[in-house]
Amino acid sequence: MIEIHDVSKNFPSRNKAIDTLNLTVPDGKIVGFLGPNGAGKATTIKMMTGILPIDEGSITLNGRDIAKEPIAAKKIFGYVPDAPDMFLRLKGMEYLNLIGDIFDVPKELRQTRIEQLTKQFNIYDALNDHIQTYSHGMRQKIIVTGVLLHDPAIWILDEPLTGLDPKSSYMLKEMMREHADNGNTVFFSSHGLEVVEQLCDEVAIVNKGKLIFYGTIEELREKYQSDQSLENVFLELTSDE
Repeated sequence: MIEIHDVSKNFPSRNKAIDTLNLTVPDGKIVGFLGPNGAGKATTIKMMTGILPIDEGSITLNGRDIAKEPIAAKKIFGYVPDAPDMFLRLKGMEYLNLIGDIFDVPKELRQTRIEQLTKQFNIYDALNDHIQTYSHGMRQKIIVTGVLLHDPAIWILDEPLTGLDPKSSYMLKEMMREHADNGNTVFFSSHGLEVVEQLCDEVAIVNKGKLIFYGTIEELREKYQSDQSLENVFLELTSDE
């Protein structure tokens, strides 16, 4: 479970990027995190993962406060950033072993998971190549593999399907569904509204740093008296803000 309580974030160049945000992401759900560019999605995710400090309020992940217990909290979640261009001078296997060492994944279990996941994502034969030689899609796959390697209870995914081929995209969506169905938490930011409508149990919509809706897509349609697609409701909702 992710609990965001009265969280605000200020930047000198603009008004509050996040303004008193309250959101609880329950176990057993895939929650889609939506908002137009500049709405505060990236800032929220960076505070959730400890990349940015929280100015006001608190964020806890399975009861661990990200500000007060950063190491304990970071062991609970796996994070896929929106840009997979990290550790480019490492070979794929070196990167995965680094992640395995950080999260204390036993060597035998680590080898099994690496082989299984990288074969599923069709990058097993590239593990001895440097990540900088990978295509964007391959970089995304190696980052996702690293996230899944230590089997975290909470997945925080920022545009995770970008650059994936259809087979890998389908596979990751199936993994997300299975992870949530096993009682875990999946927090999924995306601009692909059709995918969100298809995959997510609930959606949280932010605009101008404020939460303007949280609930199921059916509840969203009922609230705004619309039988349109999520895309159309979203565009109407955010254009009025």
